[in-house]
Amino acid sequence: MIAYVFPGQGAQYIGMGKDLYDKSSKAKELFHKANHILKFDITEVMFAGAEEELKQTRITQPAIFLHSVILAKTMNDEFKPDMVAGHSLGEFSALVANGTLTFEEGLKLVAKRADAMQKACEAEPSTMAAILGLKDDVVESICKSVSDVVVPANYNSPGQLVISGTLSGVEQAITKCKEAGAKRALMLKVGGAFHSPLMEPARIELAKAINSASFNPGICPVYQNVTGQPVADPEIIKTNLISQLTSPVRWTQIMQNMLADGATEVVEVGPGKVLQGLFKKTDRQLYTRSAEV
Repeated sequence: MIAYVFPGQGAQYIGMGKDLYDKSSKAKELFHKANHILKFDITEVMFAGAEEELKQTRITQPAIFLHSVILAKTMNDEFKPDMVAGHSLGEFSALVANGTLTFEEGLKLVAKRADAMQKACEAEPSTMAAILGLKDDVVESICKSVSDVVVPANYNSPGQLVISGTLSGVEQAITKCKEAGAKRALMLKVGGAFHSPLMEPARIELAKAINSASFNPGICPVYQNVTGQPVADPEIIKTNLISQLTSPVRWTQIMQNMLADGATEVVEVGPGKVLQGLFKKTDRQLYTRSAEV
C-alpha cells in the first residue's frame, strides 16, 4: 500500500516549484490561477523572491501548499494513494490531493489560515522549541510544571517532540528539559506558538471559513493530525481540521498507524525530505522516496 505524505511549514526554499512550472503546462496554469486567487504574485516570491519574504507565514503556507498540490496533480496516473496525511499545513495539501477539497477551496482555506495565524503571532510574542532525547511523558510533565503557557505541539517521532508557548514558558521548559537529560533543547526560528492555546483567535477565524467550505468524500482516508487516525467522513474531517490549530500534531501516531494499516511505501509530495526521514526513524526497512513529475 502506498502512503502519500505532505510537508508543513519549514520546508520552503527559494526556487521551489520552478521546475514544475517549466516542465508542465498544467502546473503553469495552476500557478497562474493561484496568483489570481491570492491577489498577489506568489510565484515571483517562490521562484526568485527574498528568503525573508518567503519565511513570512502568510506566504510560506500557500507556497508549500502550491508546491505540494501542483506536484501531486502533475503526477497524473502515478498518483494513486491508498492513504494520505500531511504535517500541520500539509494536511490541507493531503485533502486536496485525495479529492476532499478542490484546488481553489484548499488554497483559499490555506490563505485564510496563514493570515489568521500571522495575526495571532503578532498579537502575543511566542515561539517553539525542539526537544530531542526525552520520552514524551517526561516532556509533557515538564510543560505542565511551567507556570506560563507551554504545551507539546508536534510529536514528530519517538524522542523528538516540539513544544510551543510564550517566550518565557518555552525558555523555562528548555531549561528543565536540559536538566532532565535532553540531548538537545533549542529554540526554533518560527513566527509564533503554533498548535498551542495561543492560536485560539486563529482557530475561531478559520472555523468560519472551514464550516462554509465544501468538503467531499475523498478517494482514500486521510490520517489526521489531531487524532492520528484515518478518517473518511467529511464532517469529522472538518471538525478535526478546526481543532488542529490549537492541538498537537500527532505525527508519531500517524506514522505508526499507517504502518500498522499496511503501508509499504511512503512518497513525500512537496519540498524537502523531512517526513521521509521521520518514517525511516520509525521503520528502517520502509521504502521511501520523493515524488517526481
